[in-house]
Amino acid sequence: MNPPSPTVDVHAHVLLPEVDALVAGLPGHAEARALDARRNGPAALAVNGPMIGERIPRLTDVSARIEAMDGQGVDVQLVSPSPSHYHYWADEETAEKVYRLANEATAAHCSAAPDRLRGLGLVPLQHPELAVLALDHALSLGLSGVEISSHAPSRELSDPAYEPLWTRAEETGAIIFVHPFGCTLDERLDQWYLSNCVGQPAENAVALSHLIFSGVLDRHPVLTLIAAHGGGYLPTYFGRADHAWSARPDAGAGCAHLPSSYVKRLYFDSLVHDPYVLRELVRVAGADRVLLGSDFPFDMGSEDPVGALRAADLSDADFHAVRGANAAALLRLWKD
Repeated sequence: MNPPSPTVDVHAHVLLPEVDALVAGLPGHAEARALDARRNGPAALAVNGPMIGERIPRLTDVSARIEAMDGQGVDVQLVSPSPSHYHYWADEETAEKVYRLANEATAAHCSAAPDRLRGLGLVPLQHPELAVLALDHALSLGLSGVEISSHAPSRELSDPAYEPLWTRAEETGAIIFVHPFGCTLDERLDQWYLSNCVGQPAENAVALSHLIFSGVLDRHPVLTLIAAHGGGYLPTYFGRADHAWSARPDAGAGCAHLPSSYVKRLYFDSLVHDPYVLRELVRVAGADRVLLGSDFPFDMGSEDPVGALRAADLSDADFHAVRGANAAALLRLWKD
């Protein structure tokens, strides 16, 4: 019989200065930074620098991370690189260096506290031909899977070029953590931090819709996908998607079933910042498909993810499933 499950946070980040040093000054890097600046706007950039600066110890130092986890009552974190490390602008040679360095640095970080930390690597979505190699590299280092954004330049997650990645992830049981970086609404969201508070949920919804409507989840029914930020706007607004699928032949051409039926094939973190929305997410997806997430240690995350979960007033069974039992099973924290 398994012991009581640990408390597991599946949405926590590590900052990798090695990756920043690798790409600094390379062709395309300045342009990518300029695009990020336009999308976020000057007010957001003025806040971001000091915010990240004061969080450097928790983002880079394992002892500071563990101390913070103890304060939150979190036993295990699933640590993924900061999405700023995606660098989907990079050419093939640079992209291979980025994913290898990111995978190795994340694995080294987690190895300093192997009972408390699990890790995810990166895949260069802009070069689909490298995706399986990058996933295999991550797994060879003991990482649990990889983190990806909601899209790459000129490619959505529905692109057939990613079929080998989904196939390999299914074969290996690897976790794919979908975490957007940036929003294609660009300067429309460059004030009041709309780039994040509106843009991130929108990107989640678009990415998941591509996976559903294109039939990716039909072709890969046991793919382990975790959507950050509670899946954004999509999980609690499936009615319109279902209506389109039923009413329009173009909407229903790609997937075999009602779009809402695929919600139970996905996993979602609990980071929705509203106990009523979290209750609805649990109702729609099922308590077995929601995982504790905090976006540690950024300011758009939760300093008290267990408290935020408790505020949703779930049943004891559902609370403990989300708190850690679901993630413990995914990460194979229990030994047979």
